[in-house]
This record gives sequence, C-alpha cells and structure tokens, in this order.
Amino acid sequence: MTAGSPVWHPFTQHGLREPIPLIARGEGAVLHRADGGTLIDAISSWWVITHGHCEPRIAAAIAEQAGQLDQMIFAGYTHEPAERLARSLVRLVGERLTDGAPLSRVFYSDSGSTAVEVALKMALGYWHNRGEARHRILALEHSYHGDTIGTMSVGERGVFNRAYAPLLFDVEVIPFPHGDAIQPTLDALEAACRAPDVPAALIVEPLVLGAGGMLFYPALLLRRMAEICAHYGVLLIVDEVMTGWGRTGTLLACEQAGVTPDILCMAKGLTGGAVALAATLAREAIFEAHLSTDRAKMFFHSSSFTANPIACAAANANIAIWDSEDVISRIGAVGAAMDEGLARLSDRSVLENPRRIGAIAAVDLRAAANGYLSEVAPLLRAFFLDRGLLLRPLGNTIYVMPPYCTTRAQMGRIFDAIGDAADRFG
Repeated sequence: MTAGSPVWHPFTQHGLREPIPLIARGEGAVLHRADGGTLIDAISSWWVITHGHCEPRIAAAIAEQAGQLDQMIFAGYTHEPAERLARSLVRLVGERLTDGAPLSRVFYSDSGSTAVEVALKMALGYWHNRGEARHRILALEHSYHGDTIGTMSVGERGVFNRAYAPLLFDVEVIPFPHGDAIQPTLDALEAACRAPDVPAALIVEPLVLGAGGMLFYPALLLRRMAEICAHYGVLLIVDEVMTGWGRTGTLLACEQAGVTPDILCMAKGLTGGAVALAATLAREAIFEAHLSTDRAKMFFHSSSFTANPIACAAANANIAIWDSEDVISRIGAVGAAMDEGLARLSDRSVLENPRRIGAIAAVDLRAAANGYLSEVAPLLRAFFLDRGLLLRPLGNTIYVMPPYCTTRAQMGRIFDAIGDAADRFG
C-alpha cells in the first residue's frame, strides 16, 4: 500500500502496520502484485471467486452490458438481464431442491449481508401481514451472517459485534452439535419451537459455519432441523451466501440434506465472484403475504443498485458456465487435491481436526489461545504472504477455499506451506 493512503481497510488493524500489497491484476487462481510478485488466491478473495479471476466469458458479458444499460431504478421498472436471471435461478434451484413447495420468487440486493437482512424482513413481514404476532428469531450457535445490524443480531456475539451490542435485537441460540451428537441440538430446537411464543424463523448456515471457524455438521442435522421447523410452522431461512455455487460439492449445500427452505440467500459466487450481487429466494406463500391492494403491505426494502444490469449480466454468464460445463467435476478435482494435502499433514501433531467438504478444507493449529484474535493469526498471514499465498486464517484455524480452476501443483504449494507453518508456529 502506498504510504499515507487514506483507505480504511475492512477487518484490518492499521495500528499493527502490517504490509498491504497492491494487486494489479488477477488471472485464474493467481493475483499479480504491482511489484511483480504473485499470490495464489487460496481463499478465493474472501470466498467469492469460483471459476477464476477475470473469467473471459463473465468479463465479456460485463463489458457488453456496460455498453447497453449500466444502471436503472428497479422499483416499478425491470430489465432483461434481471428477468432472465430470476427465471434461471428459479429453474436451477427447482431442479435441485424438490422437497416441498418451490422457491418461486427472487428478490435482488447487493451483498450477502443484505440478502440475509432481506430474508429476516421477509419472515417478519410474512407473519405481520398474516396478523400473527411472531417476532422471535432462532439462530445456530457460532453463526456468522454478516455485518449489518440485523445480520449481526443473528450471528455469534463477541469481538465481531461487542461495540454495537446496544443496537442488536435478541435471538434465541440453538447449541451447535459436538461431533455426531446432534440430538441435543434437535431437542433445543424443538423446545424453542413448541414454546407458547412460537418463533418466526430459524436461520442457519447449511453444513458449514464459515467465519465461526469452518465448523462442519452433518446433512442429517439440517434435514431434521427442517422437519422440526415444518412441524411447528416455523420458517426456515438458509444462508447459502458462502456454501452456495459449489463450495460444498453441490451447487447448493441444501441438496445434500434434501431440504427446500422457505427462504434461501445467495451472493458471493452468484456472479462467479466478479461483481457484487445477491438474491433472496422465497416460497410463493411469502410473496403472497405481501400481495395486496393495500400499499402498506408491500415489502419495504431496496437499495440504489438493486438488480444492477451489469451484475445481472455477470450472473447470467456464470449460470451459462454451470449449464454448459461439468463444474462439479472441477470441484471434485480440487477436493481430491485437498485430500492429498491433508494426508501429507497428518504427521504434524500440532495440527488438529483436519476436515474437508467439497472445495473447503480446514485444519486447526494447536495454540495457547484460539479464537479470531489469536496472536498466531497475523503471524500466519505474514508467513503465507512471504510464501506467495493469500491465506487468511480464522484465528488458529487454517482453511483453504480456492477457485475451482486451481491446479494440483498450486494445491501442493498451498499445503506444503501449511506444513511449514505448522513446523514453525506449532
């Protein structure tokens, strides 16, 4: 970073004066630094890049759309890229999630946080417009759903949001399962749902809790939670912002549990990671609860860049890739390389709990202190940067989530560096 830069970076303690590399361009799984160096993007630039940086077909779609229609109000107006994308999303999700009523409505926003904020407002609006006083939200322990006030409220309380606690609304937290012992989680959920004050909704990250430490749980648990919610008439919101678009080995993590939620949130890989766009999909009944001649029952949410045409064009190009190519096989190849890498780390006793699902792998470095503010985290980041890798551990949890174009050789470099880091810092 240029000395004296006025930029204030996210999740960055500038007082530590850590180096901030200037990135000039990206190609595939590689970021090219302005000083001539390169980095393997081992975390897909915060979990967004799927097919690779500057994927030619997505870049071409962006350029073409930019010359036709760059931006327009979406309240009471529409455009072809958004219409085509909504139909494609309903089709793709409907082909994969066949349990129960389909997700037939698409509401656009511009980030994962806003997609979840929209979902929460949809759920509360649904019950309000039906004349039912339901306000309680249930959330899974250790969750992270974003950094807006609503999404912080349904996330894990702690260092991420301590300063903003007076603004957060209360939620009831369902305990995260320990290993395969899912029954205590299910018992707690059922107790919460059968209370006299019936909840409005349960929100979960499916199969993997991302910022909570890449915590995995079995598909059976998601299935059983969905069944309990359905039994008690509690809406199920599934946050696929990180897990969607192939990260867990299927287009959507919900597929592996055979679950169709009432509301589904997606972002990040929706455009292949090229530009910001999010979508919240809902069942028809939720849309119909807001459908009325009474203007006071409309859904009150928007942003200036809702359904930006350029972003929608990028998402349509991403879907064309999914429709025409075997992306799942590429994810499988990345997963196989991850398995090889984790196997090579098995002799490091300082590394614990190796795990993988789809194109996500993680391992925990045994340290005196863990958690997001573990003192080893910045040391690990600097070590990996010196090795030409963009890796950003969550405390002492080292995770790998690269683009699907990452080669076996590049994966080898990533896991070799993790082994060297274990030798040095373990």
